[in-house]
Amino acid sequence: MATALQGPRLQIAGDRQSGQDVRTQNVMAVTAVANIVKSSLGPVGLDKMLVDDIGDVTITNDGATILRLLEVEHPAAKILVELAELQDSEVGDGTTSVVILAAELLKRANELVKNKIHPTNIISGYRIAMREACKFIEEKMAIPTESLGTETLLNTARTSMSSKIVGAEGDFFANMVVDAMSAVKTVDDITGKARYPVKAVNVLKAHGKSARESTLLRGYALNLARAAQGMPKRLAPEGGIKIACLDMNLQKARMMMGVQVLVSDPKELEKIRERENDITKERIQKILASGANVVLTTKGIDDMALKYFVEAGVVACRRVEKDDLRRIAKATGATMVMTLADMEGNETFDPAHLGSAEEVVEERVADDNMIMIKGCKYSKAVTLLLRGANDYMLDEMDRSIHDSLCVVKRVLESGSVVAGGGAVEAALSIFLENHATTLGSREQLAIGEFANSLLVLPKTLAVNAAKDATELVAALRALHYKSQTVESEAKLCQMGLDLVEGRVRNNVEAGVLEPAMSKIKMIQFATEAAITILRIDDLIRLEAQGDGGDD
Repeated sequence: MATALQGPRLQIAGDRQSGQDVRTQNVMAVTAVANIVKSSLGPVGLDKMLVDDIGDVTITNDGATILRLLEVEHPAAKILVELAELQDSEVGDGTTSVVILAAELLKRANELVKNKIHPTNIISGYRIAMREACKFIEEKMAIPTESLGTETLLNTARTSMSSKIVGAEGDFFANMVVDAMSAVKTVDDITGKARYPVKAVNVLKAHGKSARESTLLRGYALNLARAAQGMPKRLAPEGGIKIACLDMNLQKARMMMGVQVLVSDPKELEKIRERENDITKERIQKILASGANVVLTTKGIDDMALKYFVEAGVVACRRVEKDDLRRIAKATGATMVMTLADMEGNETFDPAHLGSAEEVVEERVADDNMIMIKGCKYSKAVTLLLRGANDYMLDEMDRSIHDSLCVVKRVLESGSVVAGGGAVEAALSIFLENHATTLGSREQLAIGEFANSLLVLPKTLAVNAAKDATELVAALRALHYKSQTVESEAKLCQMGLDLVEGRVRNNVEAGVLEPAMSKIKMIQFATEAAITILRIDDLIRLEAQGDGGDD
């Protein structure tokens, strides 16, 4: 069978595009994705409503969430979606900025290619610009948090929330987020560095009341009740709580599938049933004998098995989420037990597998009961209980709080911040333009375009705020040029946009701060993504192969 000849000189069943066509197509796809999130950038950005194929509605302002929910087909645009997810996992904030910047870099690179500059020259120019930009941020723009005082953390949390649904209650939630992150501080035994695990902050959502009724609970909360009413509501023995974390069934033991037992005497059948009950009973007694007074399992617990726990005065919870159980095990020092079988083939439960805490109490919140584990042995766990009118609002609050927690973590761990509101981008733009003129090679053009690309962020911020972007960005650039040329005016590098009043102001004094790491990562990731897509000069799409055969 002859293969279809569809592309130029291509002897495969497929379609080939190469050269400028591919670049233009890639740039169009990437720009289309960036345009979707463009209007959601900044403190006055707008939200997007996304409806999936089964009718689930998501209302969000978060760039990573928007792109994740879009079913992007184009391979180059998919790179941008992955880029937003990478920024989200690395920093937690700045997902929209990184996508807009990557698209702008690519657009300008494409114009240079059309003007007969080779992609390799553009790529090396972009790499130089990225290196110089990161160095400039670290040396000139980054401000150590110690020099700014205690308000820094609150200001960074507030800045991160300003564009989200909780922005109106920024002060209230900023305090809550900073308290939560400060409470989960742990010190690494080997390096001696302080670490702030975001996962130690459990976020629970409950309907009803207003957002301001949200609370910070000291301890790890589980959104479920005791397995039986006869169990104690509060446990705080002198020796502390011993928690068993099980990933196994405590229901009546049944024969394995495919096991057949032929019984000739009905009395034997009764004995089999009794033995099935006794197997579970023995397991529970082994767990209780180890000193456990709280038992958490991801699987079920029979009513018959609950009786033993109630008699022993032990709190047992069934159907605990696996993620929750892992975090509790980590916080209390417990080991998740999948089976009681030991090396000898017997069943034992080692007391070393138990975790420690000070108190376990059941509290009623809204219409639900919650189990609170307080005073965990290894890491202090806290729970943020969010209240809101409906599911959409609660989900968006959860995303906003998560971004703020990540930002506060980055500031605490890295210890440096930069001015927000387009200050960094404007400063870099001036710096890179000046730096480009010192180079006598073709990379000069690429660096110049890189410098202009950075201005897309302050321009977009101003446009979204319904302000005159051209005028504001020109005023901002003039101040930053002055800060870099006149030594006595170096403080002007902190100038950024005030999008409410529509003017330029000192954003460090105004408390608009972002982690320095967020900006550095944004520039690195956006440049790498633009380079990855710029390298592509050939696209071959293979046709779906049929099964073959005539029948």
